[in-house]
Amino acid sequence: MKTIIGNWKMNGSRAKLAEMIADLSQIETQNRVVLCVPFTMLDIDSGTINLGAQDVSAHKSGAYTGEVSAEMIAEVGAKYVIVGHSERRMYHDETNDIVRAKAQMALENGITPIICVGETMDEKRAGKTMDVIEACVRESVPNDVHDDIIIAYEPRWAIGAGITPTTQEIADAHRVIADTLSYMGLDGTPILYGASVNVSNASDIVAIKNVGGLLIGGASLKSADLIPIIESVK
Repeated sequence: MKTIIGNWKMNGSRAKLAEMIADLSQIETQNRVVLCVPFTMLDIDSGTINLGAQDVSAHKSGAYTGEVSAEMIAEVGAKYVIVGHSERRMYHDETNDIVRAKAQMALENGITPIICVGETMDEKRAGKTMDVIEACVRESVPNDVHDDIIIAYEPRWAIGAGITPTTQEIADAHRVIADTLSYMGLDGTPILYGASVNVSNASDIVAIKNVGGLLIGGASLKSADLIPIIESVK
Protein backbone atom coordinates (compact mmCIF):
# COMPACT_ATOMS: atom_id res chain seq x y z
CA MET A 1 0.00 0.00 0.00
CA LYS A 2 1.18 3.49 -0.88
CA THR A 3 0.00 6.79 0.57
CA ILE A 4 -1.34 9.36 -1.89
CA ILE A 5 -1.95 12.83 -0.48
CA GLY A 6 -3.48 15.69 -2.42
CA ASN A 7 -2.68 19.22 -1.25
CA TRP A 8 -5.28 21.63 -2.58
CA LYS A 9 -3.51 24.67 -1.13
CA MET A 10 -5.76 27.78 -1.35
CA ASN A 11 -7.94 26.37 -4.10
CA GLY A 12 -11.29 24.67 -4.58
CA SER A 13 -14.72 24.93 -3.01
CA ARG A 14 -17.06 22.80 -0.97
CA ALA A 15 -18.96 21.88 -4.14
CA LYS A 16 -15.79 20.84 -5.95
CA LEU A 17 -14.67 18.75 -2.98
CA ALA A 18 -18.04 17.00 -2.89
CA GLU A 19 -17.62 16.18 -6.59
CA MET A 20 -14.09 14.88 -6.00
CA ILE A 21 -15.21 12.67 -3.13
CA ALA A 22 -18.00 11.23 -5.28
CA ASP A 23 -15.52 10.49 -8.08
CA LEU A 24 -12.95 8.89 -5.77
CA SER A 25 -15.60 6.69 -4.17
CA GLN A 26 -16.10 4.99 -7.53
CA ILE A 27 -12.56 3.68 -7.88
CA GLU A 28 -10.94 0.65 -6.28
CA THR A 29 -7.49 1.08 -4.77
CA GLN A 30 -5.42 -0.42 -2.00
CA ASN A 31 -3.66 2.91 -1.53
CA ARG A 32 -4.34 5.26 1.37
CA VAL A 33 -5.79 8.45 -0.17
CA VAL A 34 -5.91 11.74 1.73
CA LEU A 35 -7.14 15.14 0.56
CA CYS A 36 -5.67 18.08 2.47
CA VAL A 37 -8.08 20.94 1.88
CA PRO A 38 -8.77 24.44 3.26
CA PHE A 39 -10.19 24.59 6.80
CA THR A 40 -13.64 25.61 5.50
CA MET A 41 -14.09 22.22 3.81
CA LEU A 42 -13.01 19.90 6.61
CA ASP A 43 -16.52 19.24 7.93
CA ILE A 44 -17.80 17.79 4.66
CA ASP A 45 -18.98 14.18 4.76
CA SER A 46 -16.09 12.46 2.99
CA GLY A 47 -17.24 8.85 3.29
CA THR A 48 -14.20 6.58 3.00
CA ILE A 49 -11.93 9.38 1.76
CA ASN A 50 -9.58 10.77 4.40
CA LEU A 51 -9.50 14.54 4.88
CA GLY A 52 -6.62 16.55 6.28
CA ALA A 53 -5.75 20.18 7.01
CA GLN A 54 -2.88 22.09 5.44
CA ASP A 55 -1.53 23.66 8.63
CA VAL A 56 -2.13 23.79 12.38
CA SER A 57 -1.21 26.15 15.20
CA ALA A 58 1.76 25.36 17.40
CA HIS A 59 -0.36 26.57 20.32
CA LYS A 60 -3.13 24.78 22.19
CA SER A 61 -5.34 27.87 22.51
CA GLY A 62 -5.14 31.57 23.27
CA ALA A 63 -4.85 35.01 21.68
CA TYR A 64 -3.56 33.86 18.31
CA THR A 65 -5.87 35.57 15.85
CA GLY A 66 -6.38 33.66 12.62
CA GLU A 67 -4.85 30.41 13.80
CA VAL A 68 -6.61 27.04 14.09
CA SER A 69 -5.71 24.58 16.83
CA ALA A 70 -5.23 20.84 16.53
CA GLU A 71 -8.18 20.31 18.85
CA MET A 72 -10.40 22.31 16.49
CA ILE A 73 -9.20 20.31 13.49
CA ALA A 74 -9.83 17.04 15.30
CA GLU A 75 -13.29 18.22 16.34
CA VAL A 76 -14.45 18.38 12.72
CA GLY A 77 -13.11 14.88 12.06
CA ALA A 78 -9.90 15.52 10.12
CA LYS A 79 -7.28 12.83 10.73
CA TYR A 80 -4.25 14.36 9.00
CA VAL A 81 -2.44 17.69 8.79
CA ILE A 82 0.47 18.97 6.70
CA VAL A 83 3.18 20.72 8.73
CA GLY A 84 6.29 22.47 7.46
CA HIS A 85 5.25 22.61 3.82
CA SER A 86 7.85 24.36 1.69
CA GLU A 87 5.51 27.31 1.18
CA ARG A 88 5.00 27.70 4.94
CA ARG A 89 8.75 27.58 5.47
CA MET A 90 9.35 30.09 2.67
CA TYR A 91 6.52 32.59 3.12
CA HIS A 92 5.98 32.30 6.88
CA ASP A 93 9.56 31.67 7.98
CA GLU A 94 8.68 28.40 9.71
CA THR A 95 11.69 26.75 11.30
CA ASN A 96 12.23 23.12 12.21
CA ASP A 97 11.43 24.01 15.82
CA ILE A 98 8.06 25.48 14.83
CA VAL A 99 7.30 22.47 12.64
CA ARG A 100 8.13 20.11 15.49
CA ALA A 101 5.81 22.01 17.83
CA LYS A 102 2.98 21.82 15.30
CA ALA A 103 3.55 18.11 14.75
CA GLN A 104 3.49 17.56 18.51
CA MET A 105 0.15 19.36 18.85
CA ALA A 106 -1.27 17.21 16.06
CA LEU A 107 -0.13 13.99 17.72
CA GLU A 108 -1.55 15.03 21.09
CA ASN A 109 -4.95 15.37 19.41
CA GLY A 110 -4.92 12.11 17.50
CA ILE A 111 -4.01 13.67 14.16
CA THR A 112 -1.31 12.25 11.90
CA PRO A 113 1.21 14.96 10.96
CA ILE A 114 2.60 14.95 7.43
CA ILE A 115 6.00 16.48 8.12
CA CYS A 116 7.59 18.11 5.06
CA VAL A 117 11.36 18.36 4.64
CA GLY A 118 13.59 19.49 1.81
CA GLU A 119 16.33 21.77 0.56
CA THR A 120 16.32 25.11 -1.26
CA MET A 121 18.12 25.80 -4.52
CA ASP A 122 20.85 27.70 -2.67
CA GLU A 123 21.39 24.74 -0.34
CA LYS A 124 21.44 22.36 -3.28
CA ARG A 125 24.03 24.45 -5.14
CA ALA A 126 26.15 24.60 -1.99
CA GLY A 127 26.21 20.80 -1.81
CA LYS A 128 24.27 20.79 1.48
CA THR A 129 21.27 18.74 0.35
CA MET A 130 21.84 15.65 2.49
CA ASP A 131 22.89 17.62 5.58
CA VAL A 132 19.81 19.83 5.32
CA ILE A 133 17.45 16.89 4.85
CA GLU A 134 18.91 14.98 7.80
CA ALA A 135 18.68 18.05 10.04
CA CYS A 136 15.10 18.68 8.95
CA VAL A 137 14.08 15.16 9.95
CA ARG A 138 15.93 15.16 13.25
CA GLU A 139 14.70 18.61 14.26
CA SER A 140 11.14 18.54 12.87
CA VAL A 141 10.01 15.17 14.23
CA PRO A 142 8.83 15.34 17.86
CA ASN A 143 10.75 13.43 20.52
CA ASP A 144 9.55 10.03 21.71
CA VAL A 145 7.10 9.55 18.84
CA HIS A 146 5.04 6.40 19.23
CA ASP A 147 2.16 7.35 16.96
CA ASP A 148 1.68 7.41 13.22
CA ILE A 149 3.63 10.10 11.36
CA ILE A 150 4.37 10.64 7.68
CA ILE A 151 7.42 12.32 6.16
CA ALA A 152 7.19 14.07 2.80
CA TYR A 153 10.35 14.96 0.90
CA GLU A 154 9.93 18.17 -1.07
CA PRO A 155 12.93 19.41 -3.04
CA ARG A 156 11.99 23.03 -2.50
CA TRP A 157 13.81 24.14 -5.62
CA ALA A 158 11.46 22.02 -7.74
CA ILE A 159 8.15 23.14 -6.20
CA GLY A 160 6.02 24.96 -8.75
CA ALA A 161 8.88 25.02 -11.24
CA GLY A 162 7.78 22.00 -13.26
CA ILE A 163 11.14 20.39 -12.48
CA THR A 164 11.49 16.81 -11.31
CA PRO A 165 14.75 15.66 -9.70
CA THR A 166 16.54 12.73 -11.26
CA THR A 167 15.79 9.21 -10.10
CA GLN A 168 19.16 9.15 -8.34
CA GLU A 169 18.50 12.45 -6.55
CA ILE A 170 15.16 11.16 -5.27
CA ALA A 171 16.70 7.84 -4.25
CA ASP A 172 19.57 9.53 -2.39
CA ALA A 173 17.24 11.88 -0.50
CA HIS A 174 14.87 9.10 0.52
CA ARG A 175 17.77 6.91 1.64
CA VAL A 176 19.02 9.65 3.96
CA ILE A 177 15.52 10.15 5.36
CA ALA A 178 15.03 6.40 5.86
CA ASP A 179 18.43 6.04 7.55
CA THR A 180 17.74 9.01 9.84
CA LEU A 181 14.32 7.69 10.81
CA SER A 182 15.84 4.27 11.49
CA TYR A 183 18.41 5.85 13.80
CA MET A 184 15.54 7.57 15.60
CA GLY A 185 13.74 4.25 16.05
CA LEU A 186 11.09 5.07 13.44
CA ASP A 187 11.60 2.30 10.89
CA GLY A 188 8.57 1.81 8.67
CA THR A 189 7.52 5.47 8.66
CA PRO A 190 6.04 6.28 5.23
CA ILE A 191 8.26 8.62 3.21
CA LEU A 192 6.46 10.42 0.40
CA TYR A 193 7.85 12.32 -2.54
CA GLY A 194 6.32 15.65 -3.50
CA ALA A 195 7.26 18.03 -6.32
CA SER A 196 5.93 18.24 -9.87
CA VAL A 197 4.13 14.89 -9.61
CA ASN A 198 1.88 13.95 -12.52
CA VAL A 199 0.45 10.84 -14.17
CA SER A 200 3.46 10.48 -16.48
CA ASN A 201 6.01 10.18 -13.67
CA ALA A 202 4.04 8.92 -10.64
CA SER A 203 4.53 5.17 -11.13
CA ASP A 204 8.25 5.56 -11.84
CA ILE A 205 8.75 7.67 -8.72
CA VAL A 206 7.02 5.27 -6.34
CA ALA A 207 9.09 2.42 -7.78
CA ILE A 208 12.21 4.05 -6.28
CA LYS A 209 13.44 2.42 -3.08
CA ASN A 210 12.12 3.99 0.16
CA VAL A 211 9.42 6.00 -1.65
CA GLY A 212 6.18 5.14 0.12
CA GLY A 213 3.83 7.41 -1.77
CA LEU A 214 3.24 10.88 -3.15
CA LEU A 215 2.33 14.38 -1.99
CA ILE A 216 0.57 15.96 -4.96
CA GLY A 217 -0.18 19.64 -5.53
CA GLY A 218 -1.83 20.95 -8.69
CA ALA A 219 -2.55 17.51 -10.12
CA SER A 220 -4.79 16.75 -7.12
CA LEU A 221 -7.34 19.45 -7.94
CA LYS A 222 -9.14 17.58 -10.72
CA SER A 223 -10.42 14.01 -10.70
CA ALA A 224 -9.26 13.60 -14.29
CA ASP A 225 -5.69 14.21 -13.14
CA LEU A 226 -5.71 12.62 -9.68
CA ILE A 227 -7.53 9.35 -10.37
CA PRO A 228 -5.08 8.14 -13.06
CA ILE A 229 -2.21 8.83 -10.64
CA ILE A 230 -3.88 6.83 -7.86
CA GLU A 231 -4.60 3.97 -10.23
CA SER A 232 -1.05 3.98 -11.64
CA VAL A 233 0.54 3.63 -8.21
CA LYS A 234 0.92 0.04 -7.03
